[in-house]
Amino acid sequence: MDPNHTGPEEYGHGGDTPRQRPPRESLTSDLGQHTPVPARTVQLVSGDFLLTVNPVDGSEIEPCPPAERPARPGRLTESERAEVERAAAPPLPPGPAQPALPLLARQDERESLVRLLARGRSVRLVGPGGSGRTRLLDVVAEDCADLAPDGVVRLNGHRRTADDLVHDLFHAVFDAPLHRPDRDELLESVREIGAVVVLDDLEFGGAALDELLDATPECAFLFAATPDVADPSADAGVEDVELSGLDRAAGLDLLGHAVGRTLTDEEATWAGDLWFESEGLPLRFVQAGALLRQRDRLRAGTSAVDEFGVFEDVRPDEAPYDPADGDEVPLPSLGEAAAPAPLLASRLSASARATLRFAVALGGEVPHQAHLPALVGDTHADAALGELVSCGLVSPVGARYRLAAGVPAQLEAAGYTDDADARIREAAQHYAWWTGHPSVTPERVCAESDAILAALAALSPLAADPADEPSTAARLAHTAAPAFAAGLHWSAWERALRAGAEAARIAGDVGEQAYFHHELGIHALCAGQLDRARAELEASIGLRGALADKRGTVAGRRALALVADRSGVPLAIAPTAAEEVPEAHVEESASPPRGVPMAFPNLQPPADTGLVVPGVVPAATVPQRTKDGVPGGLKGLAKRNLVAAGAGALLVAVLGTVVTLGATSDNDPASPSENVGVNPSASQGLDDGSLDADPAAGNKGDTGKATSRPTDPGPDGTLGTADDPTPTATESDEPSDEETGGEERGEPTSPGTSPTTSQKPSTSASPSPTESETEDPTEEPTEEPEEPSESPTTTPGEPTTSNSASGPASSAPIETSASATQSTDQASPEEPETMI
Repeated sequence: MDPNHTGPEEYGHGGDTPRQRPPRESLTSDLGQHTPVPARTVQLVSGDFLLTVNPVDGSEIEPCPPAERPARPGRLTESERAEVERAAAPPLPPGPAQPALPLLARQDERESLVRLLARGRSVRLVGPGGSGRTRLLDVVAEDCADLAPDGVVRLNGHRRTADDLVHDLFHAVFDAPLHRPDRDELLESVREIGAVVVLDDLEFGGAALDELLDATPECAFLFAATPDVADPSADAGVEDVELSGLDRAAGLDLLGHAVGRTLTDEEATWAGDLWFESEGLPLRFVQAGALLRQRDRLRAGTSAVDEFGVFEDVRPDEAPYDPADGDEVPLPSLGEAAAPAPLLASRLSASARATLRFAVALGGEVPHQAHLPALVGDTHADAALGELVSCGLVSPVGARYRLAAGVPAQLEAAGYTDDADARIREAAQHYAWWTGHPSVTPERVCAESDAILAALAALSPLAADPADEPSTAARLAHTAAPAFAAGLHWSAWERALRAGAEAARIAGDVGEQAYFHHELGIHALCAGQLDRARAELEASIGLRGALADKRGTVAGRRALALVADRSGVPLAIAPTAAEEVPEAHVEESASPPRGVPMAFPNLQPPADTGLVVPGVVPAATVPQRTKDGVPGGLKGLAKRNLVAAGAGALLVAVLGTVVTLGATSDNDPASPSENVGVNPSASQGLDDGSLDADPAAGNKGDTGKATSRPTDPGPDGTLGTADDPTPTATESDEPSDEETGGEERGEPTSPGTSPTTSQKPSTSASPSPTESETEDPTEEPTEEPEEPSESPTTTPGEPTTSNSASGPASSAPIETSASATQSTDQASPEEPETMI
């Protein structure tokens, strides 16, 4: 139920049968039973994006589906335009209506402004604060109501940029709820507007003013600015009209209207001195009239009650003067009349003075009258606004009120800033609750944006207070920023986010920092500032990664993907800082367990062999950054594939050449099986079938004879032929040809020689070294060779088929290895294998 509008059931009028209201026992127990309100989410279209404002996890943005795209906006009707103008006007203060003061001595300026606007020229009305610029604009706007097709549009330039004013003009003429068009669509729409735009409190000039004028070529502007605002450029075509103070006669006439009676001679003399001191500013005469009215009330004693009646709004207990003094109340001094704010405030109610303290603490922004009872603590505090307006201490600015020109400095000198910190905290806590209430619409929050932003700006330096947990400034920014976004007041949205990010940083709240950086990235993305959007979103993703906030991280990555799509710069392959590397989500494929597939057949070596591989294929790893911090990417992948391809080719060459030799010795460390290399080192003997291998130094093994090289060339005189005598162990101790690795195999081989092989294959198709080593050396040989062959030589490209070199021929059987046969079959004569 709306807390501001009670239903009939609250008064016993709802339902079928009346029932008695239960007694209220405790207020605290009722407050403890309230359920949390749901989060207020709003969907709006910004350009070609669909933005979902989520105040909990952060806004989500995505490309707008075609079905969600709004149609071309149409113009507002006359009744709708009247409603918009009524909402843009300041609210009427409660209490009796104040008489409207006439516009005096401004006829020349009035006619000049109307004449220039009728010719389609833009004019800038320049005058100091308190010179009556707003009052003159109201009169000129009424005179120009029928000059343009779209009539008169009233805008307020207080703390508004050129882009904000263009959007305000668009929404003042077109019906486009929850739609913020992009730049091109916006300019196309506002170029069709033909209206007299009355803009009060302009705060910029120069190039920004030129941008506003170029965007609206069919509009005639009437600006109102103070002399300290920058001048328009020479090519802008804007004429300036100076607004000076009133003359002496006009000042006295205005003072008489403000008092409501004819001035006495003493008062006229006093008003003449005031005119000289104030340079004829109309605001000073309005405030002087309030001083004279207060003096009249103070002069009314108990004897004047029958003549004038009872003044209900006079509080003798709060008046600084004794009512018994009667007619002896003097006129204010000239100094008090020139700076009348402290004297006027001292004669107001307590609620009005408390309201002034809040306004001074908020930088001159007066809270809306609906908030005054909660802030001041008085149920009738809303009437304080009427007192301030009648005294001339506040002036209208757009849809709200501010302290009048010069009043903040006067009140500050009078001590109204002594408790400013406490007032700021009270206002911030109240606005944090109010902006987050689901019954408060974004439009109402936007209307109160100046006071909320002033509270944020004043509270940010106080956010490091240890007693303020959690930070009030961060909480206020978190609740107000989504409302500003939903109300399309995006300059206030950005200011609230920046103030909240600073407050969260000072308070050390990492979660709030991540939220504000995410929202700043969304704002920059909608505004087309892609570099800033990328930086803000990456900062948010890093903070949320540190907090393990998965939902927020997903929303940030989606927005970051849109930034990458718009900018054309792909996202980095390497993970973002403070984020774990997900092994299951690596972008590039891992290498196979045995390396990159090759065009050659993948030879399968026997299991658990003693194969020596000179190169090791690197295992597949997750791509990491290089030493310079550059991600691996496609270049790193290509380099790794090239290295793996070279290692695979080397492995194929080695497997095609190297033959694994098993040993049948009893795990002797000097056994030849423990010293297998890439070249054969021993061969079968010729005479006795033994293996002529040199015994290891210091090892008395069962090898029997040492390998020797024949020294007798035989009858033909050539070594290495068939007629060479068989060398004995005592003839030579030189290494055999087989021990040298076959490096001198260039001489031709005898046609009748061939590698000695076994006639009976072993029982295992692929015996492992373990099986060979555990074979019984006393096993009966399968068959003895009928004739001892010549010195065994190996054909180039063919490995030897012997896998045992352990003992004499009578006790060492010769077996054929299946794996050696397989590798011999795979090596073709057409493709000679490389010898390593």
